[in-house]
Amino acid sequence: MTKKISLHDFQSYLAARLAGMGNQSSAGLLGIQAGSDYWLLDLADSGEIVPLTPLTSVPLTQPWFAGVANIRGNLYSVVDLSAFLGKEATPQNASSRLLLIGTRHGSNAALLVTRMIGLRNVEALHLEASDPAAPAWAHESYSDNEGRRWKKLKVRELLADEAFMDIGV
Repeated sequence: MTKKISLHDFQSYLAARLAGMGNQSSAGLLGIQAGSDYWLLDLADSGEIVPLTPLTSVPLTQPWFAGVANIRGNLYSVVDLSAFLGKEATPQNASSRLLLIGTRHGSNAALLVTRMIGLRNVEALHLEASDPAAPAWAHESYSDNEGRRWKKLKVRELLADEAFMDIGV
């Protein structure tokens, strides 16, 4: 049976790991899974990770717009990252998480993801050729020693993407 830790303990652990990296903050990336895709985010852009809370659906929105979540009295618009990418919808279960990505950039945006994977060191990954057809927020990709392909999510560019911001049908 796996040991359960509180969200606060996990975030404290991440903060301690980040502080221990000193000037190498670019080497630390947060790994997430959205559907069958693996993504990396800079720790500075990753925001807070919260367990999935009840979502309030919003009529007349895109199918990938999962709804609105109330996190400690603040409303966050929640986008299902996998569905936004045109893939299967993220199951809403105990391993699903909300990644509050917009707070640092002045937006109450959150991503619904399948699961959190944890910290990744960019030095342990192999940079792959960029995909010119990929959106500006997903040009970089890496592979690991297990053969998984990781795409790097650039949060600022995602939040500026017109398709991401246009939730109406």
